[in-house]
Amino acid sequence: MKTSDFYYDLPQELIAQTPIEKRDASRLMTLDRVTGAWGHHHFYDLPEFLRPGDCLILNDSRVLPARLLGQRLPGGGSCEVLLLIDRGEKTWECLVRPGRKMKPGTKLSFGNGELTAEVTEELPGGNRLVRFDYEGIFLEVLERLGKMPLPPYIKEELQDSERYQTVYSKVLGSAAAPTAGLHFTKELMDHIQAMGVKIGYVTLHVGLGTFRPVKEEEITDHEMHSEYCVVPQETADLINRTKAGGGRCICVGTTSCRTLESWANPDGTMEAKAGWTDIYIYPGYRFKVMDGLVTNFHLPESTLVMLVSAFAGREHVLAAYAEAVREKYRFFSFGDAMFIS
Repeated sequence: MKTSDFYYDLPQELIAQTPIEKRDASRLMTLDRVTGAWGHHHFYDLPEFLRPGDCLILNDSRVLPARLLGQRLPGGGSCEVLLLIDRGEKTWECLVRPGRKMKPGTKLSFGNGELTAEVTEELPGGNRLVRFDYEGIFLEVLERLGKMPLPPYIKEELQDSERYQTVYSKVLGSAAAPTAGLHFTKELMDHIQAMGVKIGYVTLHVGLGTFRPVKEEEITDHEMHSEYCVVPQETADLINRTKAGGGRCICVGTTSCRTLESWANPDGTMEAKAGWTDIYIYPGYRFKVMDGLVTNFHLPESTLVMLVSAFAGREHVLAAYAEAVREKYRFFSFGDAMFIS
């Protein structure tokens, strides 16, 4: 299949720049993956489409305030560093700007010297290894000095950083939010559990590769990025009980889907597991464990549109997206949601 097979036309004004005031007041399109039929609802209507005995699987990763703005030393002008992967020994793999002035040996300062750093290595592809120096606990320093690493298509400054976190986020490590979960409120989750739907958690630390465009003409030529993910024992047990009892396993977000599908056994059973995954899901993939998906509307020609198309059919997905454009849904990270079953 061609990358261009997953293109759709999206007016710029439909790209949501700010979160909606009430999380669960966002719109929810339902899509029947067998018939292609869609419906228009709000996210607070989600319980109507769930059944007692189902389980919802959420990604509890929390976004690091991983964007650091500082200066090159001595007196070398401004710089920007975006933390990607903790490589240990106070060293992180990072994206940096301006790249041509951030050679190995370049020294950096953030927060008037509260945090200092040195670029130690330039990696293939342009990322840098940066070694940091600080007093105390690095995550606490980041909370003081770092900013939220919003996606490149969001141009407005975020007023409340918690709006780029899910209400159930717990494990720090993502460079971007698992955005399908941004629609949930604690009250909605309580309602869902009270009706007999179990909630389980996985962790996948979202990398910026999720925004990397597919540049190859043939989708199979694209090299998928790797992300670290965890399925705890209690979540594996919950999924196995749910499936054995005839319930559905519904993933909240493509990150939860990729985590489960990475570690599921061929018969659809789950075991506790942790590790790096570069699973690439596109049409033709046979899902082992996921029965339903809560997801946002994704970028044209992205691996995420390909994943959704693998689950619901490319024609059904593109027709639903065209309807969402007609109805002026809000798109991408702060946008509206879709429930596919």
